[in-house]
Amino acid sequence: MFESCADPSLLSGFDWLACYLTTGKHMGFYVSFGVVLLLLAVVVPVALLFGFAGAAAARARFWPVSLLGKAYSSIVRGVPDIAFFLFFVIALDQAFEYLRHKVLCPDWEGPVRQGSDFVVCDAAKLPLNASPQWIHETYGFFLAVLTFAIVYGAFTAQVLYGAMRAVPHAQMETAEAYGMSHTKAFWRILVPQMWVYALPGLGNLWMILIKATPLLFLLGIEDIVYWARELGGTKQARFTDYPHGDWRMWYFGALLVFYLTLTWVSEKALDRVMRRLSRGQATAAGERMRKVAA
Repeated sequence: MFESCADPSLLSGFDWLACYLTTGKHMGFYVSFGVVLLLLAVVVPVALLFGFAGAAAARARFWPVSLLGKAYSSIVRGVPDIAFFLFFVIALDQAFEYLRHKVLCPDWEGPVRQGSDFVVCDAAKLPLNASPQWIHETYGFFLAVLTFAIVYGAFTAQVLYGAMRAVPHAQMETAEAYGMSHTKAFWRILVPQMWVYALPGLGNLWMILIKATPLLFLLGIEDIVYWARELGGTKQARFTDYPHGDWRMWYFGALLVFYLTLTWVSEKALDRVMRRLSRGQATAAGERMRKVAA
């Protein structure tokens, strides 16, 4: 990266280490930390949207909608995450390509399923073979976000459903007795109060989601686990300008520090949000805050 690093064989000590840590591959390693944080930032609101929709559907008075909401949560939660990630991403990718194939190539005569192969016309492939690399990476990231959101949205739906049931039903009845419609009472009475009951469960899901981010490695995305394994493995002189032994312990140690720091910061932030939501609520935490204020 620097002119002084042009000939690594002439370097030693700190100069060697500084040049080694600023190679192009290490830049990819550093960027991968941002990819993990970006994934978390995008997945959380999308998973909350899926979860809220699933919980609201489970509470619906129209039984087919209620059945759909309960089935979504039960089925997705019943499948191991790793199996869902390995299967669903392939199925989702093929579903997108199949729909494009039907629209863009209506004159195609051959079958899409040819034994174990899935064959569509070139125009239907996602992304196109001629697309730049960043398009391929963005599409892979999009599939990862959608898969994470669907999986953890199912768990979120169960948490929010329980939180909605924890709000005293008498409050909904009182609101409707004063003239509110069921929908208006849901948005103005139930939804604002349910978060204090949902936050402990949502906090646990956030921690689980953080620990699940290494699954990006299974989806073909060059995340921090990929780079730690790639950079930490033994490198011999004939394969690299910076030969070294097995340094995976140090790279995975850096991942340990990263994840522990992220979870520690998350715990502090969740505690502050919990205190904020509990203020003035008829809960054990709210009662303790009233006693302290008194």
